Amino acid sequence: MSEPAIFFSEVNERQGMFHRRAFLMGGLAATGLLALGGRLAQLQLVEARRYQKLSAGNQFNYRLTPPPRGAIYDRNGVVLASNRPNFRLLVTKDTGFDASATLDELALLVPIDPARRGRLLKDLAHAPKKAPVAVMEDMTWEEFSRVNIRAPELPGVTADMGEVRVYPFGGAFAHVIGYVAKVSDRDLDKAKDDPTQDQALLHHPGFRIGKLGVEKAFDGPLRGHAGANKAEVDAQGRTVRLDPEGDIPAKPGADIRLTLDADIQNRALEVMGDESGAIVVMDCRNGDLLAMASAPSFDANRFVKGLSGPEYRALAEYERKPLLDKVMTGTYPPGSTFKPTVAMAALTAGVDPTERVLCTGGWAFGGRVWHCHKKGGHGVQDMHAAIKNSCDVYFYQMALRIGPDPIAAAAKAFGYGGTFDIGIPGQKKGLVGSRDWKKTAFKRDPVWHPGDSVPYGIGQGYINVNALQLAVMTARLANGKKALNPRLVKSVGGVEQPHGDAVPDLPFSQAHLEIVRAGMAAVANDPTGGAFKQSQLGLGDVKMAGKTGTAQVRQYAAGASRSNQGIAWRLKDHNLFIAFAPYDDPRYALSVIIEHGGQFGSSAAAPRAREVMRVALLKDPEIRARIERPTPLPDAPDEGEGDVGAADALGIEGEG
Repeated sequence: MSEPAIFFSEVNERQGMFHRRAFLMGGLAATGLLALGGRLAQLQLVEARRYQKLSAGNQFNYRLTPPPRGAIYDRNGVVLASNRPNFRLLVTKDTGFDASATLDELALLVPIDPARRGRLLKDLAHAPKKAPVAVMEDMTWEEFSRVNIRAPELPGVTADMGEVRVYPFGGAFAHVIGYVAKVSDRDLDKAKDDPTQDQALLHHPGFRIGKLGVEKAFDGPLRGHAGANKAEVDAQGRTVRLDPEGDIPAKPGADIRLTLDADIQNRALEVMGDESGAIVVMDCRNGDLLAMASAPSFDANRFVKGLSGPEYRALAEYERKPLLDKVMTGTYPPGSTFKPTVAMAALTAGVDPTERVLCTGGWAFGGRVWHCHKKGGHGVQDMHAAIKNSCDVYFYQMALRIGPDPIAAAAKAFGYGGTFDIGIPGQKKGLVGSRDWKKTAFKRDPVWHPGDSVPYGIGQGYINVNALQLAVMTARLANGKKALNPRLVKSVGGVEQPHGDAVPDLPFSQAHLEIVRAGMAAVANDPTGGAFKQSQLGLGDVKMAGKTGTAQVRQYAAGASRSNQGIAWRLKDHNLFIAFAPYDDPRYALSVIIEHGGQFGSSAAAPRAREVMRVALLKDPEIRARIERPTPLPDAPDEGEGDVGAADALGIEGEG
């Protein structure tokens, strides 16, 4: 029997295969260990901070805090818009959140009526995850305490203290300052693609944006920049404790100071009473607007909380339109307040101011009789008397003689037919008729007819203005040199805004301006003037110059009564008045429009202008000192002149 043979070649081959596999496995293991070590080194050395932040992010949560909105002040530092504390109840939707059950629990702690409950369910359904929804604002301290005690038992419920906008004067500044309100879906859609907008802030329930006036125009500077509160949370995201040291402070918005004067503005709205219209007061020296009152107004504080549907409809459907800003948006025929402008146009066109026109109460032209407001007429009138008496016949003929273009040029130089950069939107240009304008506006009848000029001369027809334009015109006329622009915003964040007197000169002769101003002075100070009784300020030698106006809103049939008694409010005439004072050193100009007042400018608008002007003058230290200055004693006659001595002239009894 033969012995088994051993083949060493096979052994060597197996051993070599084993070694190769061992080296391969060892290499793979070494590579894996090296990669693992490198990755551990990267995690522990290179990316340690990143993962520390991620870990802290799981442990801590930052809750966005809206910045305090900048305050708005008047020219003297009186607060017109500020912020006040607001106790809020917030609910945050999260995984497994039962909105209906949560609201049932909250209804045991705070009042939630069925209508509000329905709105809240809709808001919670549409709200993004972890975006808080405001269930209630302006909670009492008792309600706030009850919710905070039960908050740990109510998932997603928090009660905190935020800020809400407040307007101390309610409706006095509502149209010019505006108001803030919740961010609407339309606002979110508009801001969605805007990289400058803070999307998280826009979704915060306590955040409000400007919706009108200064609040809207300067929403960016007023907003500021959001901050955050640091809080430690558990695995479910519930707050365990606050960490005030890690808070990121919010940057408050910039404060804005306006040129308005709270006392003058409040007095303007007060004297309007139940009437509809506007009052504007402007500084004749630098263009600062001291009052921009539109009546009737509305309480801006109601809009901050949000109006119900019936409340908003009541405001929107009221015929006197409290939501309409009648200072800038409402336009009206200026009536006889346009006559100083027509007079300036006539003087510039070469009309002799001493030329006389006979007014018999009517003037026949174009197959009809154009009536004067005074039955029987004013008699013979030159320009001074025509302005003083507001003679329609005189200005009918002057307008017909010079045509529309010189009148339009003077009107535009005084500020009609355009808008002013006062920082807030909403101005309407109105209308200043001319031959070129009619070519564009009336394709079927592009020719300016002589009959178009006749009513144009008394502020009717193709002419519409707003109260701001009337005040600018009066201020420019009173200044006599500068084509002043109005200024509303005095400073933003402490940075002074441009003044309104950095403008070119008026294109009028000083002699012509003085003729027109003298006529306006006679309106208010001549006993036969159109508004003498209603224009007496009772402030010593400080006098006012003015011009009345009555603007028709309906056509009168030939021979029909022009009485406004017993007709619908919307068909009554408008009443207007423009004025500046003191006449000998103009400082303040104003315009008053009483919409559908149904009286005359002298009876409806002038008394209101007088009361507002008195406040403006009495607040001026220099004018007040002038008023309070003692009247100088009469000069004593020289010795030997006459038989009465100085003591007798003063009514002082002698000694013996």
